Amino acid sequence: MKIKTKLNLGVGLLFVMIIILTLVSAFYIFSIKKDTENILKANYNTLEYSRNMLLSLDNINADAEKAIITFETNLNKQNRNITEVGEDSVTRSLLKNFELLKINSTDERLKSQIRQDIFEIMKLNMTAIKQKSDIAKHTAETANLWIAITGTFCFLIAFNLLVNLPNNIADPIKELTASIKEIANKNYSERVHFMNHNEFGDLARSFNTMAQKLEEYHDSNLYKLSFEKKRLETLINNMHDPIIGLDDQGLILFANDQALKIIGMKSEDVIGKIATTLALTNDLMKSLIAKNLEIESKMSGQKILPMKIFADGKESYFEKENVNITIQPTGEDQTIDIGDVIILRNITPFKELDFAKTNFIATISHELKTPISSIKFSLNLLERKQTGILNDEQKHLVESINDDSERLLKITGELLELSQVETGNIQLNIEKSDPYQIVHYATEAVKVQAEQKQIELLVETDDNLPMIKADSEKTSWVLINFLTNAIRYSSEKSVIKVKLKSDGNQILFTVVDTGKGIDKRYLSKVFDKYFQIPGSHKTGTGLGLAISKEFIEAQGGTIGVESELGLGSTFYFKMLSA
Repeated sequence: MKIKTKLNLGVGLLFVMIIILTLVSAFYIFSIKKDTENILKANYNTLEYSRNMLLSLDNINADAEKAIITFETNLNKQNRNITEVGEDSVTRSLLKNFELLKINSTDERLKSQIRQDIFEIMKLNMTAIKQKSDIAKHTAETANLWIAITGTFCFLIAFNLLVNLPNNIADPIKELTASIKEIANKNYSERVHFMNHNEFGDLARSFNTMAQKLEEYHDSNLYKLSFEKKRLETLINNMHDPIIGLDDQGLILFANDQALKIIGMKSEDVIGKIATTLALTNDLMKSLIAKNLEIESKMSGQKILPMKIFADGKESYFEKENVNITIQPTGEDQTIDIGDVIILRNITPFKELDFAKTNFIATISHELKTPISSIKFSLNLLERKQTGILNDEQKHLVESINDDSERLLKITGELLELSQVETGNIQLNIEKSDPYQIVHYATEAVKVQAEQKQIELLVETDDNLPMIKADSEKTSWVLINFLTNAIRYSSEKSVIKVKLKSDGNQILFTVVDTGKGIDKRYLSKVFDKYFQIPGSHKTGTGLGLAISKEFIEAQGGTIGVESELGLGSTFYFKMLSA
């Protein structure tokens, strides 16, 4: 039986019994009231009329007229209030004798007869009062019995509901609650066993079905995938680098705590939103999704600078890496793009170390330059005849010291140049410069070195080239560095070509040598600081090309190299036309 049906039957029966109890009580109270009113109306009034008639009859000798009127009034009331058996004949006799008494008010025999009739009426009503009193008493006893019986039934029904109903409802709920806790603890084999044909039975069957499906889900690959997804999310959130994941439509799939921290937004404001929409109000997000700008920078060879972001209470540096995620669907040959992952690597500690290193190098180079210059000055004094004549061995030592001091002076100069570039203190005087003049200055500067190795410098230039926007001194320094390296790695009696031509809105400076060339493995590292090609002469510092790259890019130009092992190298840079 359904719980609802049980409740309806139990409460409904109790409600019916309460109504019956109320009706029985009202019926018997009304019956007792009716019996009481009957006694008052039918008998008590008659006794009152009889008493008044007796008093009037006793006063008839003193005031006959008034006594007769009072007697007649009460007699008429009595005549209208005849309720008992035999009372009507006695009342008629009383009327007859009263009519005779009015004619002869002094007849004592009539008065005695009238008294007997009045006493007879009183006797009849007294007897009736006793009988009706017994009836009312019996009615009250019957009322008590039925009220007690009805009340007992109500009590039994209420007590039965009180004892059984809470247990019938609470026990299944307790068992269901315990089973739910087991399910929450991943005990998916838990089942409930009350299978009554009621609401709890339906609930138990639904619960067991749910537990069975959860058990199947737990054992399925879907659960394992979901578990791995949560593991991956936890791993991403615990990474110290900011990470943001996008789908192929630019929808943000995930962002770890570090990413949310630097963006300055909450998870619910980021996850599931379109990145381009967020970029309208968040400049950092705009920089993070600027993929096209990075592609253009890479294609043009420009250096991608680290991002400066205020994080952890200070200005921090991050290197952005955009990882494109592609998959190859089962049964297909082509891969499809499913999204991107943006990774920001915090390089602030390395940047701080680099700054410290640069400042240290700048300080040391500056401090070394003065004593080296003093050594050079002292060597010049030693070479003068006024100081004294040197023997051949002393001359050889002075020349060695001179060469070493020149090399040290060059190294310190390059280190100072590099420190200026890295600290942003480089002073550029960008103006309209003549590219022909720059080429002429550079070739003249290395002319002596080329002649020592009998190398021919062949200059090839286009006619009527425009002026360029450049610092002529720094640009000449770069071209001289290219030529110096070409001379160093070229064989004797070879040819080095210096080309100058137009390339769109840029002017292309090129140095082509016929040396042994550079292995393709090292081409991407040629312009790195302190890098020297394995197997080359360790005569340089590995800073010349790095400084050259910084000089050219600081002026808005591009720099590069093309080379094949055994076929020589081509170093070039491009400057914008004025």
